[in-house]
Amino acid sequence: MTRHKPLTFKLILCHILILCYLFSFGQKPDSKFSGVQMGVITYSYRTMPGKLEQVLDHIVRSGISATELMGDPVEVYLGKPADPKQVAAWRTSVSLDGFKKVKKMFNDAGVSIYAFKPNALGPDNTDEEIEYALKAAKALGAKSVTVELPKDPKQSERLGKLAAKHKVYVSYHNHLQGNDQAWVTALAQSPYNAINLDCGHYIAAGGNNTRESLLAFIKANHKRITSMHLKDRKNKENGGANLPWGQGDTPIDEILNLLKSMRYQIPVSVELEYPIPPASDAVKEVQKCVGYSENVLSVK
Repeated sequence: MTRHKPLTFKLILCHILILCYLFSFGQKPDSKFSGVQMGVITYSYRTMPGKLEQVLDHIVRSGISATELMGDPVEVYLGKPADPKQVAAWRTSVSLDGFKKVKKMFNDAGVSIYAFKPNALGPDNTDEEIEYALKAAKALGAKSVTVELPKDPKQSERLGKLAAKHKVYVSYHNHLQGNDQAWVTALAQSPYNAINLDCGHYIAAGGNNTRESLLAFIKANHKRITSMHLKDRKNKENGGANLPWGQGDTPIDEILNLLKSMRYQIPVSVELEYPIPPASDAVKEVQKCVGYSENVLSVK
């Protein structure tokens, strides 16, 4: 029982800090614009202090009301051992009550968790660890877990079967290998295999990946896309650089307006990857991305 006392104290302290912040500004964050839920993957705050309470503070100060939550801050908060050899055993024994308390902590601050990305879904992880990740996601209120698209189709088949058992989607994220055919095998293997579409990486791959093909892909696969990452990148022919929103080749405006006009219920994660200016920080830059989105979506 004594193991849970520090968690309770931290929860109370975090609630106090968040409530003080909300009291100062008068309201909880709201980043749903014209029916489009703008969120953030907490990887965006990797240059800032990374304890769970601090991550939540970053999200709230960014004005964001939904998130794709990386696994490490949550697991460390709940007592994950420092020794990697002990992690698998810890994952199979930790109570889900802690994850439910984290969900409440986030919800009290006005932030929902739509996706969870723990480092527990790889080929070297046991089935028990994968099931832990799925159960933890459900306890956090997330619709899906996210993971990089496996090269081996046996792994996506394995994940899809376990996902169906727990009725939590496994959504596969693309880097430069992402194209219109990249997810075909995984989607056919299980109705609980899905897409975590990175629009910036798709464009940066170049070749047949164009602005037009990306919009067509979203239209054709919107029922299987549980969330997407949004960043502005130049295409391969233009060097592929990550840039502030509005300066690259990713059709951000068209993507947001497509979601708005078609009423697709796909959360959009700001993924901050362009260089942060010296006088700024990740929270300020995420705020700019959210402001950009709101300006686009507010046009009638």
